[in-house]
Amino acid sequence: MPDPTELSRRERQIMDAIYAMGEATVLQIQQGLPDPPTSMAVRRMLHILEEKGHLKRRQEGREVIYAPREAKGKAGTSALRRVLDTFFGGSLEEALAAHLHSRKDAVSADERKRLLKLIEQTRHEGR
Repeated sequence: MPDPTELSRRERQIMDAIYAMGEATVLQIQQGLPDPPTSMAVRRMLHILEEKGHLKRRQEGREVIYAPREAKGKAGTSALRRVLDTFFGGSLEEALAAHLHSRKDAVSADERKRLLKLIEQTRHEGR
């Protein structure tokens, strides 16, 4: 799979928009971007992303629909791994602590239960 760290800022924004929508047309992608470029510029970047192997497309009537080649879950796992390595020295504990301390709202009882259950599951799975 292509390396997502090779993406420009705008390419990353486009990929993030497409992942958020699942699949999208040029107009939908353009509307999902901050300070959106022209539709022609978006088309050119989509073509580049397709050439790099990040996107696939299909024709639906007159519209072209773009979708990521890599599943959202797999891409999310890869992105999380990069963030952990880059900003937290690979430490999930430090990343989670930073997230929990930066939250505006408190962790709910349900969230706490789910987190504890996940920790217990991974302990029993021998990870």
